[in-house]
Amino acid sequence: MFSIALLFLSMFNIFVVQSLPLASDLEEAVQSFDHIASMPYTKEEIRALKQKLNLPDSSDDDEYLSVPELITKYGYPVEEHFVTTKDGYILRVHRIPPTRKGIAPCNRTIFLMHGILMSSADWVILGPQEAFAYYLADLGYDVWMGNARGNSQSKNHTKLSPRHRKFWDFSWHEVGEIDLPTMIDYVLKETNQKALYHVGHSQGTTTFYVMCSELPKYNKKIIAHYSLAPIAYMKHTFSPILRISSKFVKLGEILSSIFGVEQILPHDNLMTDLGNDLCAAGDLTEVVCRDTIFMICGFDNAEFNNTLMPTLMGHTPAGSSAKQMFHYAQLIDSGHFRQYDYGLANALHYGPTHALGPPSYDLKKIKAPVYIYYSRNDWLSNEKDVTKLCQDLGNCKSQVLVAEDRFNHLDYLWGIHAKQMIYTVVADDIVNHLPKDEQRLHEADEEDEQE
Repeated sequence: MFSIALLFLSMFNIFVVQSLPLASDLEEAVQSFDHIASMPYTKEEIRALKQKLNLPDSSDDDEYLSVPELITKYGYPVEEHFVTTKDGYILRVHRIPPTRKGIAPCNRTIFLMHGILMSSADWVILGPQEAFAYYLADLGYDVWMGNARGNSQSKNHTKLSPRHRKFWDFSWHEVGEIDLPTMIDYVLKETNQKALYHVGHSQGTTTFYVMCSELPKYNKKIIAHYSLAPIAYMKHTFSPILRISSKFVKLGEILSSIFGVEQILPHDNLMTDLGNDLCAAGDLTEVVCRDTIFMICGFDNAEFNNTLMPTLMGHTPAGSSAKQMFHYAQLIDSGHFRQYDYGLANALHYGPTHALGPPSYDLKKIKAPVYIYYSRNDWLSNEKDVTKLCQDLGNCKSQVLVAEDRFNHLDYLWGIHAKQMIYTVVADDIVNHLPKDEQRLHEADEEDEQE
């Protein structure tokens, strides 16, 4: 039912929100550059729309700022890069280089990959001294943050418009098999490195597993991977909403096809306004915004910073394809970690040997060291599923339980104590395991030379 509810929210956005008047300059831009659809709204455009809707303005502008503007505001250097995939998607990648005054570079490159309905903004949204990207930058890391196709940061294509159904015909499988390796190759070329560290949260872990199992050569390009709230097996997912919705995935696919709803919760200016005006700390509706998130990810009021809600809503949800959601629903229903299930059309997509079901991902092919971090109050990433994942991986080095029983799926990014409970632990683990992880790559290079 949750998937269906998301479909109706997206339908509301398409049929109602998108019909709201745009500033004339923006309207002309959209008509002139139909395939360039992720141009950010300016502060003036959002304020103009607020006046038309008789909504109050906010004194805190973080919800209006782009990712580079947010990073610059808090005194960090930033770069914005654009990477084009082999199938034409233009991905936005953000970088915090180790050039800040007073920071000694540690000569390590680290790539952060966001979760479902998220973007690179979620790695900086907690602010300086607290957000993971800033914390790593303060330690001297060269920090890169990717964006998957279809989110608010990567909604461009060389030929296709996001208004066309074909643009949205992808799941997280394509993100893992095409987007992630394309961005990693770009980063390695820009930094003149042979390998980097990779950190994923939620879907960001899923896409890593897809990449290194389907494209094993990328194992040698990863010094080590750190999985925060990993998602692969979902048989024991606790969230009642998600468990019920997984039983209606076929209905959701039919409704999506009938109504042409190919994207889920695309981010727009109305989402920013709703976050600012309905979800601000102290508002009666603030508890509704907060508990809606808790009903999916796990209740943890103690870790949730209510004052952050307007800023969160200014950047999240960042949108995804409906197919990404359906794919996760299939994992819950089947209990397997496998490719998209096309039902009777599986034979056409995967060949006659997979007519009864899609191929599973071979996790044993993942030879890069994997360090897993999980929590017992995570309603999506269940401990039993995490344990099976670690057992099935080709090189699972550790399975670390977060030292806070209340931690939920989103506390890894938004939690008040995320730095204390997660970021410092991950940073220490990188240093502690550094000699062995880098030695593995050195030995792999020697084997290649001998061959």
